[in-house]
Amino acid sequence: MEGSIVEMGAFIGAGLASVGMGGAAIGVGNVVGNFLSGALRNPSAAAGQTATMFIGIAFAEALGIFSFLVALLLMFAV
Repeated sequence: MEGSIVEMGAFIGAGLASVGMGGAAIGVGNVVGNFLSGALRNPSAAAGQTATMFIGIAFAEALGIFSFLVALLLMFAV
């Protein structure tokens, strides 16, 4: 009985950690949407900001990957 409660808690925690992956998707959408908005306003400056956009995407995706790793650890490390 006690082991099943711990396993249930691990699965609930993994599900909650997976919410971070959705947050990362929203973050990437924000970064790219704001870049496109700025690029349409000033197309000549867009080429200089492309590297900054990719850095922002990488940071947002890294948080999603971290939440995925936490979910995996919670599911399989117990």
